Amino acid sequence: MLRIYYFYLFFRNSLSNLYLDHGTVYINSKSEYRNSKQIQMTEIINSKQYDLEERTYNFARETRAFLKVLPRTTSNTQDCLQLVRSSGSVAANYIEANESLSKKDFVMRIKICRKESKENILWLKLLDTYGDANLDKERTGLIQEATELMKIFGSILQKSE
Repeated sequence: MLRIYYFYLFFRNSLSNLYLDHGTVYINSKSEYRNSKQIQMTEIINSKQYDLEERTYNFARETRAFLKVLPRTTSNTQDCLQLVRSSGSVAANYIEANESLSKKDFVMRIKICRKESKENILWLKLLDTYGDANLDKERTGLIQEATELMKIFGSILQKSE
């Protein structure tokens, strides 16, 4: 009786190329199928990707806000220019990685993200805050965020290679 019901589901949904057979959802008639749990996992993974996009964007924005209150010196000016470029590069390259056309392109973009995160740490350490406790605290928070991003991108690289 159960097989007849599945057979009925197959023919009823054959127009839309979506049918159920023993817990497996068939998406089309070209042998492409996914387990119902895999479909849910894909949705969860996609939401995490966009959370990381938002996180890298917020890092770049917070870095720019920090640089606006930093004392203007010759060395700080040059370091700020580099920091603005590298912090924005992390966000931009991660967006590019999500839109990559191949696995090789994805891995390359993630490597660039990791490299730029390391560079952010260097430029943040080189900035001179002249002993201002608030600026030092903010810089430490930015260094910690850059370090976490670097570790996240390193983990993504290990899992994707």
